[in-house]
Amino acid sequence: MAIKFHYNKTSLQQLSKQLKIRVNALPTLKNKESALRTEVKKAKDEAARLDRLLDEKIIANNSTLRLWNEFKPELVAIKEVKLSVKKIAGVKTPILDDIVFEIKEYSLFKNPSWYPDGINVIRELAHIALERDVFERKTELLDFARKKTTQKVNLYEKVQIPGYEEAILKIKRFMEDEENLSKSSQKIVKSRMEKKESEAA
Repeated sequence: MAIKFHYNKTSLQQLSKQLKIRVNALPTLKNKESALRTEVKKAKDEAARLDRLLDEKIIANNSTLRLWNEFKPELVAIKEVKLSVKKIAGVKTPILDDIVFEIKEYSLFKNPSWYPDGINVIRELAHIALERDVFERKTELLDFARKKTTQKVNLYEKVQIPGYEEAILKIKRFMEDEENLSKSSQKIVKSRMEKKESEAA
């Protein structure tokens, strides 16, 4: 990245200020990146655990599969999914607080006796599936933030900080050369004047 600058003290001060900001921000960004990496892994692991649990519950209910043909799916519906937001390393992530189910009225005498258990099974499976979906979304959000943070760390560490350091060095060298030239020219002028004075005397 080419950093624009002028060979003067003002430009040197501005570049030094920008360099200091980036050098100070880098450890914080690295900590954020590390925290996000950990949180992404946790969320991924939890989503995978819930996925396995969902599969286990479905397999456990395979023995009663033929009974489900008698079940009326319209009896159970999700009325509301209550979510809240939790900030993790500055990233807003969803949390499943509650699921409100709507259970339609049905006759216990006209329907199979296992209906209440069936309703509980559906509620449990829906809860696990929704919680898994929330953790998958959480993983996506955290991973996106982690990638952005990694990009910023790389930009600061590999591009901007070395760029500012190089620009500052160039300005300092230029100013030193200018100062040396100025001193040399002053010495030349002084020695000429001294020579003229000695010739005049």
